[in-house]
Amino acid sequence: MTLTSRFPFTISGKQKLALGLDIGSHAVKICELGATDKGFVLQTLGSALLPPAAVEDGVLLEAEAVAEVVAGLVRHLKIKNRKVAISISGYSVIVKKINLAVMTEAELEAHIHAEAEQYIPFDIDEVYLDYQDLKSNAGSEGRTNVMLVAAKKEVVDGYLNMLQVAGLKPVVVDVDAFALENAYEANFGLDQNVALVDIGAAKTNINIISKGASILARDVVMGSHALTEQIQNRFSLSYEEAENLKLGQIPAGSRQAGLEEIVVNTCSQWVGEVKRALDFYYSNYPEEAISSLVLSGGGAKLKGLDQYFSEETGLPASIFDPFAKMHFDRNRIDPGYLRTVAPEMALATGLATRLAAW
Repeated sequence: MTLTSRFPFTISGKQKLALGLDIGSHAVKICELGATDKGFVLQTLGSALLPPAAVEDGVLLEAEAVAEVVAGLVRHLKIKNRKVAISISGYSVIVKKINLAVMTEAELEAHIHAEAEQYIPFDIDEVYLDYQDLKSNAGSEGRTNVMLVAAKKEVVDGYLNMLQVAGLKPVVVDVDAFALENAYEANFGLDQNVALVDIGAAKTNINIISKGASILARDVVMGSHALTEQIQNRFSLSYEEAENLKLGQIPAGSRQAGLEEIVVNTCSQWVGEVKRALDFYYSNYPEEAISSLVLSGGGAKLKGLDQYFSEETGLPASIFDPFAKMHFDRNRIDPGYLRTVAPEMALATGLATRLAAW
């Protein structure tokens, strides 16, 4: 198993990919891709709701219930692949870019644990640790940037045990922000400097990509579930009714003014977090302009959100379709359904690009 975040996109039809499994706080999403010499092919995808409070802040609270949902979804989709890639986020995961003297691979491996202790707010023996040399040294510079990733063992082990109960074999544990990066790279490459923003039910992942590498990866504990709950409480609706009203699937009518107030207040918080990330980025890389914002996650399905982000940040914003450049069998997967679910499938798709060799 590996915690590493990157997968070089040189694929062939002989390679076997892992099953991408995104376990959120609200639902489980699955994506299965095939590797061909011409790129990725979408084979299977689907989702299933989780019981309330089964997962909170990236931690499994009801492992048995989650295992049952995961196993049921795999059976329903008739998936034979049992090797899975998952991603984690929340307080138990630390992602930190550090600057070190250039070393050989063996030297870095021997040195990284001692270095990591300065940045990890947990006992180093209580975390799984991984790293990637970004090889950012230029010319005669004697230093390089290293992406450091640490995750609490008890949280990771909880997921691994749950997956085994569900009859699956975990081969990759990634970080949400990097899974999102992989999904974007699989479609559009990393030639442009972009800010990837995934708005889930309970959290938002921000990943700023510059010169082909992740420069800033941040989790924010706010998501679209809170917006639905506010609508639900304000208008005394069921959760499903509030969700449909939020997405514009039922007319707002006399609720329009109140709905707009709730949406603007919540979305301004999302934008505020993205602006803070952008400000931090520009304070360190003033010459490396961001070309666009790319929004994904269930929250990105909110009507007009891309325009709102664009107006507030001054950057072109778009809704991410992780299947934009992928082939699929239209007799097996309905194109209309695919367009509807695409934004919320970004993390699962990024995970599904990972190799299953372990």
